[in-house]
Amino acid sequence: MSALPRDGDLGFRYTVRKNGDVVIVHDGRVATTLRGRQAQAFLVSVETGDADAAQQRMARLTGKDKRGNERLARHHPRNTR
Repeated sequence: MSALPRDGDLGFRYTVRKNGDVVIVHDGRVATTLRGRQAQAFLVSVETGDADAAQQRMARLTGKDKRGNERLARHHPRNTR
């Protein structure tokens, strides 16, 4: 593994446990654990895609893809009550 992150590297890693569970780690902290069919579907999609697509898939599964303007939207006049 290289010391410098690639362009598409978002800091996600995953490991597969003996029982089939998939643990997704983001920047050294456990972000989520997938079990059963969801874990199997994830492994199939990661094995058939490229590394950048796998990073995006892990971001969507953990909810870490929703970063950006959420804080600004809270203060929009439409959202204040």
